[in-house]
This record gives sequence, structure tokens and C-alpha cells, in this order.
Amino acid sequence: MPDENLPADTPSTVADLVGRALAQLGVGHVFGVVGSGNFHVTNSLRHHGVPFTAARHEGGAAVMADAYARMSDRVGVLSVHQGCGLTNALTGIGEAAKSRTPLLVLAADTDPAAVRSNFAVDQDALARAVGAVPERVHSADSAVADTVRAFRTALHERRTVVLNLPLGVQAQDAPEDAPLTVRPPARPAPVRPAAESVASLVELVRAAERPVFVAGRGARGAGPQIAALARHAGALLATSAVASGLFEGEEFSLGISGGFSSPLTAELIAGADLLVGWGCALNMWTTRHGRLVAPGARVVQVDLEDAALGAHRPIDLGVLGDTAATARDALAVLRGIRPEPSPGLRTPETAARISAESRWQDLPVDDTSTPDRIDPRPLTAALDRILPRERIVSVDSGNFMGYPSTHLSVPDEFGFCFTQAFQSVGLGLGTAIGAAAARPDRLPVLGTGDGGFLMAVSELETAVRLALPLVVVVYNDAAYGAEVHHFAPEGAFAPGGAAPGLDSELGTVVFPDTDIAALARGYGASGITVRRVEDLGGVSEWLAGDRAGPLVVDAKITSDGGSWWLAEAFGH
Repeated sequence: MPDENLPADTPSTVADLVGRALAQLGVGHVFGVVGSGNFHVTNSLRHHGVPFTAARHEGGAAVMADAYARMSDRVGVLSVHQGCGLTNALTGIGEAAKSRTPLLVLAADTDPAAVRSNFAVDQDALARAVGAVPERVHSADSAVADTVRAFRTALHERRTVVLNLPLGVQAQDAPEDAPLTVRPPARPAPVRPAAESVASLVELVRAAERPVFVAGRGARGAGPQIAALARHAGALLATSAVASGLFEGEEFSLGISGGFSSPLTAELIAGADLLVGWGCALNMWTTRHGRLVAPGARVVQVDLEDAALGAHRPIDLGVLGDTAATARDALAVLRGIRPEPSPGLRTPETAARISAESRWQDLPVDDTSTPDRIDPRPLTAALDRILPRERIVSVDSGNFMGYPSTHLSVPDEFGFCFTQAFQSVGLGLGTAIGAAAARPDRLPVLGTGDGGFLMAVSELETAVRLALPLVVVVYNDAAYGAEVHHFAPEGAFAPGGAAPGLDSELGTVVFPDTDIAALARGYGASGITVRRVEDLGGVSEWLAGDRAGPLVVDAKITSDGGSWWLAEAFGH
């Protein structure tokens, strides 16, 4: 048995040892739902200084941990019970795995001999099924090495790792010779691109008259270097949705490339004769099924992984290397050949057009508001003016999602959290809570639909319990809007028109209107109903107060006839 006279910080069991090791390795925050299987390891993490947030459902906890890792650049931790605790979390784990989020899932597991246990499932297979990496603590003697291996894979390979902790192993005595200190593994040096690849990239840049650079999540640490190269090359800048905000403040930044592009942004990207993707997949979402790539345009991809190069579309050049290092090396070579910057598309006329037309907020709107419902475009534009600039915006999935993505500006790439790789409705509340934990210096804002909000409403209690000053904007059309608009007969629902009835052909995806503001108040949050812009005075009043908990804005929105971004996705 463990010696009860050991100092409090000396691990007595393997569960204690794993928690201490992870704390010393530098994990940032643990989210979870605690059961008998993960009780001790979770409390060990807490004892050694790692903050813990108790969620109401493992699915919400998984998304919180994912969002925290994305917005903090630290490894997030999810702690779950064996069997059902892990299966409850699988959608969130799948989102993180598909997004290559550095996330460590501590999953209690039944012992191999417990074949009749109700909790016994093949947890390794479950992890692999959603794209995560299964690992395991095998014994007391290997516990530290197993933990470090899982952490290194999460951090250095940017993978979601499920570290299974068999109950019998967790309860074993910690070895007397267990290391007192576990040092974080050294980060590998950035991968420098081959000189030949840099020379080829520079030649394409020199020959281009209308170059455009599109940066993705893989370039979030390389914004200044890519922007510097763009200035010398005469290139315009854009991002994929997940990297929104990376070039905020740059005069020649076009915003988001893809389904969320404004008409001018789409025009300028589609007119490029050279398109360079920096840590960006250049997939169908970012290129509008290839329609933003002009015939004859040269296409380059820069990425750390060979498998990513040309994975979604043919490319003329693939550069294997760190995005910041590649941009820095290319700029040095380009300056040596051409000391003076090329104007390219960076003209006063282009700058004026970008300033006036690249943001959806600045474009004229044919307002479809009625006395009872508000057009989501002026709604979101007004919120953009009202809410503080220092914000972190999270977005759930659904027909509404383009409005907060395009009409709410963010200060930088750590101001926008877009958990959409799995395209699951209902991840929004968890995303916003995790993002807020990563950036407590910013006002957290969530854009969600009524369907996604109601799916995850239990986590509103988590936000209330945390006294989180979270603004939740619910785009409430009393329906699953994507299905209403994109599976209805063509022209069935005009913008601003009424939603179909419950007894219509689409009655499976429409619902009675819910008083979401009243529901929010029942959870202990503030709640207001918005049917016109003037009703947003309640948001200003909340902002001027103590902000001692969430504000839920139940925005009764008009039909948009089917969002343009989902029309692109469905090919309509």
C-alpha cells in the first residue's frame, strides 16, 4: 500500500504520477466530466496547478478542450470516464482530430480481464475511428514514458491523442524511482525549405502580375513574415476561414477566401495569375469548388507535410517547409534579385476598393426585416458596432453561420474560433467556453442557431457557474435552416418570407418558436429578445453593467432564402 506519510506532492499511485507529469509537461487546462474512473487523475492535475472546468456533458467538455488548445497554443486536456464517458465525447474528439488540434484525452479504461464490464469497449478502435491517435499507460514502470510520448505526439505532431488509463494500472503504487521532475520535450527546429524550392517559388512570384497569398491555420504563426513577402511581391492577402484575422490591419487584406468572400474579394482572388496557399489546404471551401482559381493560374502550396501538398487540387509547385521560414527565405532571395518592391495589385485604386467593398458590413443591404423578425445582416452589423473590439468570436454550424463569420470583425487570428471540420451542429457553446478560458482578456462572443443552442443548452449552466461574461447570439429561425432552404423546391422560400409550417413537406426540420431568452433566464443568465435593431439596447445595457454572467440574445431572424455560403457548398 502507498505510504500515508509521503509528502503531499509525492505521487502515491500511477494516477497521481500521470497528473503530476502532465502538469510539469505544461498542459494548459483540463475540461471534463468526472466519474469513478477519472476521479483521481483529474484531482492530481488540479492538485498540481492545472485549472479544471467541469462541464455538464463530455461532448461539451471535448469541444471546450479543443477550442482552448486552438486559441492558447497550449495542449488542452479532456478527462473522461471509461466507456460511456469516451463515447459521449466522440463528436468533439472527431472535430479536434480532423482539425489537427494538439489535444490530450485522458480516458479511463477497463482492465483487459474485465470482459463482462458494462463499460468495456474497444477504446483504441474508437480513437482511430475518428482520426485520433490511441496511446496507453501500460504499467507503473512505464507510466511517465507513456505519458511523455502521448504529450509529445499531441504537441509536436499537432494530433489529438487518446491516452487510455486502465483502472488497474491507475491504482498501482507509483514506483519509488519515478523521476521527481519531467521536463517538456524540446520543440523541434522549424523545417527550412530546400533552396531549390525557394528559388522556384521566387521565380513564380517574380513572373506574376496579380499574385494572391491565402494563409490557413498552418500559417497562424507566420503572419508577419507572409505579409512582408506579400508587400515586396505586390501580392494581396487573404485567409481561409479558420485563420480569419491573421492579416487584420493590413491595407491589402481581402478577408476570407471561399464561401464567405465578399463579391470584391471573390473577384480579386479569381483574377489572380498566381495563388499561393500558406499552410492552407486550398480545398473546396476555400476555393469555392475551384471557381476562385482562374484558368491558367499557377498554384503553389507551402506546408509542413508532404501529404498535404496537392491533396485537394492540382498544384504547380509544392514547398515542404515551415511557413514562416519559407516566407522569410523567399523574401531574402527576392530582395537579392529585385531590391525594390513590385506594385503588382497594390495600387491606390485597389486599396480604395478594398476599403470600401471587401467587408460585408460595408455593403448596402436590401433589408428584409418585418415588425416581428429582423434581417440577420443589419442585426450582426449593429452588434459589430456595439460589442468591444477586443473580442473572441466562436461560431456554431448551420445556415446562419456566415453572418457572425463575415459581419463580426476580430482583432487578430486569436479572435476567431471556427470548429467546423466535422460540420457538427451543436458545438458552439463548448467552443465559446473553451475559447474564453484561453483568452480571458477578451469578450467571448458566440454566434449559434436555435438548433445548435438547444442541442448544447446544458453547457449554458457551465457558463453561468463560471460567471463567464459571454454574449450568445442565437439566430433563431425555429428550424434547421440549411435543410429548409437547400432541400426545398427551388424558389419555395424567398428572402424575408415566412418559414414553412409544421405540417409542410419540410415539417421534419421546422419547430415551434422557443422563447430562448426566457430559457436563458431560467439557467441564471441574462436574456433578451431582439426583433429590431432598437432592441439591441439591451446588449449595450449589459455591457455597461458588471457582466457577471452570460447574456443570451434571442434574435428572431427573417428567412434569408438560403445562405450564399451553403449554396456554394451544395453546388446550387
